[in-house]
Amino acid sequence: MVRIGSVEMDDCERGHLPPLLGQLFADGGEGRWLPVELPPGDVVWPDPGYSQLSIRVRPAFWLSEVTVSGEYWALLRAQHEHSGLWPVLLEDSVQPWAAGQIAPDAPTEIDNYHAAAFMTEVWSDWVAKAHADQIDLLDPFGPQCPGPAPPGRLVADPGVVADWYAGLVAERRTPLGLVAVERGADALAVMGWQGALNHNEWMVPLAAVVRSWEDRFGARVVGMGFNTLDLSVAAPPTTSEHALHVAAEHWTFCPDSIIQGAGTLIDYAEQIKGRNAWSFWWD
Repeated sequence: MVRIGSVEMDDCERGHLPPLLGQLFADGGEGRWLPVELPPGDVVWPDPGYSQLSIRVRPAFWLSEVTVSGEYWALLRAQHEHSGLWPVLLEDSVQPWAAGQIAPDAPTEIDNYHAAAFMTEVWSDWVAKAHADQIDLLDPFGPQCPGPAPPGRLVADPGVVADWYAGLVAERRTPLGLVAVERGADALAVMGWQGALNHNEWMVPLAAVVRSWEDRFGARVVGMGFNTLDLSVAAPPTTSEHALHVAAEHWTFCPDSIIQGAGTLIDYAEQIKGRNAWSFWWD
């Protein structure tokens, strides 16, 4: 049984999502169900003046009116296989969510991008513009992009690690977003999140990178803010060498993590070694 606000949705028992959530799917959510009671909430449509799409036939995601717990996030994550809805803990702010300041893209766009190509392009562009004394930031790799790091080794089930991290993120008292995607990484594009706008104007390549991290490091999208992203990591790098390689990827994904944080790839690598959570912030 699903409840939207105070209304019970019996359609769920017949193998259908309630109409409000069904709007998130091109087929109305046919054959999907969510046997979890939802808090009050509503779907979010992109502001026509803000979205990159000239016509948006569906809302981008569903947004709760209240904050939720990490346990509740975990309950919804466990139902993703049946519901097709990935839960995201969102920063408690009107912007950009309720204001519709989002620019959704189709998940099929992500298929056109690859983590290795994105990393090489960002690395080369920065090196071409950097002063000679700035290249030291990229030690020990220097001007030559090392490419994506090898996969990590799972230390736990990715879902279990995601549930644990959701408990920590939810302590910030965050509302909930539900987005119709086959995998959490796609939420960056489908929700129209613009958090890394000052680094990359289009979020689709970043979603491709997160897809790659899902595959190689058991990463899962847990939370998003106005300009932040929180991922759980079930297969983190556990050696300094591997962590340094991963740090190079993080630099191309979010330079501010290093430039305004640890200062060098070497120092940043020690911060992420063995860590089961990666948090990013763009200035």
